[in-house]
Amino acid sequence: MTAAVHSAPDAAPGAVWVMGAGAVGGFVGGQLAAAGVPVTLIGRPRLLQPIAQSGLTLTDLDGRRRHVPAGQLKLLQAPPTDAPPPALVLLAVKSGATAEAAASLARVLPEGTPVLSLQNGVANARQAQQVAPGLRVLPGMVPFNVAELAPAHLHRGTSGALAAQDDAALRPWLPAFARAGLPLQLHADLAPVQWGKLLLNLNNPVNALSGLPLRAQLLSRGYRRCHAALIEEALAALRAAGIAPAPLAGVPPRWMPALLRLPTPLFRRIAARSLQIDDKARSSMADDVALGRRTEVDALCGEVVRLARQHGLQAPRNAAMVQLLDGAWPQPATTLDARALQAALGLRGAVT
Repeated sequence: MTAAVHSAPDAAPGAVWVMGAGAVGGFVGGQLAAAGVPVTLIGRPRLLQPIAQSGLTLTDLDGRRRHVPAGQLKLLQAPPTDAPPPALVLLAVKSGATAEAAASLARVLPEGTPVLSLQNGVANARQAQQVAPGLRVLPGMVPFNVAELAPAHLHRGTSGALAAQDDAALRPWLPAFARAGLPLQLHADLAPVQWGKLLLNLNNPVNALSGLPLRAQLLSRGYRRCHAALIEEALAALRAAGIAPAPLAGVPPRWMPALLRLPTPLFRRIAARSLQIDDKARSSMADDVALGRRTEVDALCGEVVRLARQHGLQAPRNAAMVQLLDGAWPQPATTLDARALQAALGLRGAVT
């Protein structure tokens, strides 16, 4: 059954712009709109035209379904120059578009406008702040996976609460996010949370190259070995940098490689919570590969490579993953079975 959507003018401190209305931005913006927040989605015509025609459908792994009528959303291809400024901007563009998006926002927004980055990686908020020093750019983290199942149909396939750097500008928004089914947790220091999420996100390129839905890929021990190898290099770099990543999904980061390498029957039992993923879920990077778009692998594996080099280390397997996905772009990346991907990363004793 589709939930009815009603207007609630007092649901939030003001209007929200979503800069980058892709899967994550569209889902978060749509949920806020369904809770009565005035939302403007700013994105590419490919994503916005189907919404303009039929509205936005939002579903999740718990069976909830919402439909936001097109008339309840403002749909634009660029930040407007003749509209009242929003109370909050959600920055959800791909990492490679951060600088351009920040510059376009800086041209039309008043100084001090809060901009919450809901992007992968750890450097996007910092980059946006450098490009747009007059705005107040805050780092955030999205723990869940969103897939575009069909035009104007976005599906959240995993769970988790949004996180952000604690700031006075965000505190009035907590009730609105909660009403939208998007609880927002504020942290005095978000960096450990971002790095913890990045460790999990190192599976995104593995998933993209597998060609499999996320749950099926996670149930392949061979693919999990690849993820474990990427995490090990990241943990070594983080130790050298004196950064302690926060646990996510209830697992201390140092345990993750050993857990991922367990035989699948044992992994299935121990990691039952992490496998609460529906069969539709896949990584956004898999969507990028399928659509021929450049991936965010440099904001994930590339970040590990850079951190390692800053501290006199190497991260050859993360570097290899960057090459596999970005080396031949714009040619599409080739999907690899578990044995082939392990070989590409230099892992011996390949398993499936």
